[in-house]
Amino acid sequence: MTLISPACRDALQNWLDGQRALAGASENTIIAYRGDVGEFLSFMTLHHGNSQGLGALERISISDMRAWMAQTRAGGTGARSLARKLSAVKSFYRWLAERAGFEPTAVLATRSPKFQKKLPRPLAEDAARAVLDTVEMQSTSNWVGARDVAVVTLLYGCGLRISEALGLKGADSPLPASLRIIGKGGKERMVPVLDAARDAVATYVRLCPYPLEAAAPLFRGVRGGPLHARLIQGVMARTRMQLGLPATATPHALRHSFATHLLSAGGDLRAIQELLGHASLSTTQAYTAVDTARLMEVYDRTHPKA
Repeated sequence: MTLISPACRDALQNWLDGQRALAGASENTIIAYRGDVGEFLSFMTLHHGNSQGLGALERISISDMRAWMAQTRAGGTGARSLARKLSAVKSFYRWLAERAGFEPTAVLATRSPKFQKKLPRPLAEDAARAVLDTVEMQSTSNWVGARDVAVVTLLYGCGLRISEALGLKGADSPLPASLRIIGKGGKERMVPVLDAARDAVATYVRLCPYPLEAAAPLFRGVRGGPLHARLIQGVMARTRMQLGLPATATPHALRHSFATHLLSAGGDLRAIQELLGHASLSTTQAYTAVDTARLMEVYDRTHPKA
């Protein structure tokens, strides 16, 4: 970042502020944007051999873009990560061009590298049930075990992101029939709460040794502070080792499992999109590919060979 001119640094910060305030980008997204666009601007400074003011950014050519992409790939960045970096750079340039009044054609016309999209990796239904039954065994404290069960039940039973589950407050208990969740980008959705999830949270609340104030986090660490995601990730890691599940059996895989199992049971794709809080249906449609892939696996295993 020290290679970037003050004018470019200020422009980047203003764009990031807008992404945070207007687009509702999460702090992790802001950090990724800062790194991706900052690396791009630093490369252009070195590539041209002098400090790149805003005027120089207007003159970036397709050749410059190809040089940046080639250098990034040569540094070990995969096609998927490069596509993410290019998307961030394009977003920044759209914003900058609109304010500075230039045509960002060379940047926006740059083609994203092709890559094979990864399908979600859900657990099988029996494996998901085994996780729910085994999670509490990872703790010697009854209330901590109940807490972990409550969190993973929300992930699998309601399709919550781990950040959404850990973002619940004391005022959310006892859980209502439907939870109002604020997801990525500030997108709001209503999520039905299964009796199993409601009961699991109620058990945790009854056993929790700390007072649960309305404005304080619902889920607490062993010392009474907010529960951190890495602790649930660790619980899932120990659980999957005990059950012999693959490394893909993570907390987020429970959310994938929620969607895939709903779809397998005949759930409507649009309804699942709403439950997950996906902005685009295309994101949810990945689960149809998972369902088809599983169907073909069963077909290959069971169909009589000629």
